[in-house]
Amino acid sequence: MKTKFVLFAGIAAFGVIVTLGGFLAWENSATTLDVPVTVKIPGRNYAFGKYEVTQKQYEAVMKNNPSGFKGEDLPVENVSWNEAVEYCKKLTERERASGRISMNQEYRLPPSDEWKYACRAGTTTKYYTGDSVEDLARAGWYRRNSGRKTHSVGQKLPNAFGLYDMHGNVWEWTSTPFGSNRVSCGGSWINYADGCESSDWYSVSPEDRRDRIGFRVMLSEVEYIWDL
Repeated sequence: MKTKFVLFAGIAAFGVIVTLGGFLAWENSATTLDVPVTVKIPGRNYAFGKYEVTQKQYEAVMKNNPSGFKGEDLPVENVSWNEAVEYCKKLTERERASGRISMNQEYRLPPSDEWKYACRAGTTTKYYTGDSVEDLARAGWYRRNSGRKTHSVGQKLPNAFGLYDMHGNVWEWTSTPFGSNRVSCGGSWINYADGCESSDWYSVSPEDRRDRIGFRVMLSEVEYIWDL
């Protein structure tokens, strides 16, 4: 029987085990790593962050934590678009230098159309779990269940691609411009259900920092690396 292993940002993953730099770690510790775990999107040559970038991951690269809600496993927020882009640049430089990604790979913010494709994961409903508010509550943190704050990443149901928190928790910056602004997607802890649908987006100045906006990374040029 052949088992396919996939390069996830220098992480070969199978079942509940991930490896990072040759060391093994259980999947439930993946959110504590200082490099985002990424998942290859089927039929594409790139991977998406399995989770929103956490405060621990952001601080490991940027040496500061601007978040209003503090916690290592909480999504970083109060980050401008410019700062999210700078994080991706510095993370790329660090991971290339370590040999965990190749020189032709880079971390970056996803375009909004690729973000929506990754969010839907083949679904056509409002949320990747269905159309009702009960379905949304299974997938994400929004105004009715968040307690007006962010929550640790990875606590709700993932979509079919294995991505968490694509609905709610924090809005996510994308690389897509809208005039002089940038598009963010996904809704947040303060939005009602109709602001957290797969198709929802809004434009924000790239200099703005808000406690409801974070981001997740996209990694380019990801391929299968071996069969067993």
